[in-house]
Amino acid sequence: MKTLILALLLFASFFILPAFGQNDTVDVVYDIADTLNKDIRLFERDDLLELSLRFDITTYRRKRSNEEYLPAVLTYHISETDSINKDIKLRARGIMRLGYCDYPPIRLNFKKSKSPDDEFSNIDKLKLVTHCKLGNENYLLTEFLIYKLFNILTDNSFRVRLVRMNYINTQKESKPVRQFGFLIEPIEALCARTNSHEVSSMGVDQPNIKADMMDRMAIFNYMIGNTDWYVSNHHNVVILVQPHSERPDLGAIIPYDFDYAGLVNTNYAVPHESVPIKTVRERYYCGICRTEEEFTEALKEFNDKKEEFYNIIRDFPYMDEKYKKNLFTYLDEFYRDFDKRNTIVYKLLSECKKY
Repeated sequence: MKTLILALLLFASFFILPAFGQNDTVDVVYDIADTLNKDIRLFERDDLLELSLRFDITTYRRKRSNEEYLPAVLTYHISETDSINKDIKLRARGIMRLGYCDYPPIRLNFKKSKSPDDEFSNIDKLKLVTHCKLGNENYLLTEFLIYKLFNILTDNSFRVRLVRMNYINTQKESKPVRQFGFLIEPIEALCARTNSHEVSSMGVDQPNIKADMMDRMAIFNYMIGNTDWYVSNHHNVVILVQPHSERPDLGAIIPYDFDYAGLVNTNYAVPHESVPIKTVRERYYCGICRTEEEFTEALKEFNDKKEEFYNIIRDFPYMDEKYKKNLFTYLDEFYRDFDKRNTIVYKLLSECKKY
């Protein structure tokens, strides 16, 4: 019954249908968002963007409001002598980082009608991941690299763009804060690029996701030491409808927000009490159970992509070699279990979730 209702949902792209929850007696309404028809160029390049953001930093840091927008001016530096100013609005966002960070993540809201033909054309809202606290840039840069690692595995992933931000406080004279940040592809752009629609309501769980996508995402999170995700309530995952795919009766899934991953190892990250590990540096598999043969098959692409993963980190110019070595050491622990005894498979089999 659940599969039938999901199939009806996936074929009815722009309608609102009753669908299943975790309990058959519960009616769940699926809201399917419109896709974006115009191209966004911002994420087609990898070179570092130089941006300045002028706004009331004092109010932003004091109120930490994820509802109240503040006026701001975004300056896009296209060369050393030329730049474009954009009048925008912004607000703080996030959950844990909203309360913890000195510079919480930011949502930028553009005035589309006034946008010139540049890299920010056709963008309505945009997520900016900030440095959180001074001295925490390696956390941010590692999280940025995690998005790039997942891009290697699949186009069904969020694209990101590294930026050098100059934060200028309009309320008092102070030296601009100059830090790295990164921008995340809007969900509307991702949906347009992958011919998908976002499912915003709850109820879909791991058995209702395409097996290859579900296993890829779960193993990737295991590789980076991330247990901070959950499918049924969309915690740090996006569920998509792909009506023209080979399996339109099953959902697609894309992860985001990796600051609790062991690879990042932020000083505030702790495992959820439901996960039997003591630190985020310990790996624990949160994916659905498969057979030994299915896990072996799913792991092949991770073994095949190992050098590409390592090259993404090795060739990244904005992180010192000592910190890169820590990242390699952590990933080496994952790949060490790709041995003749198939240790990695048996770890997944022993920790996976039965449905």
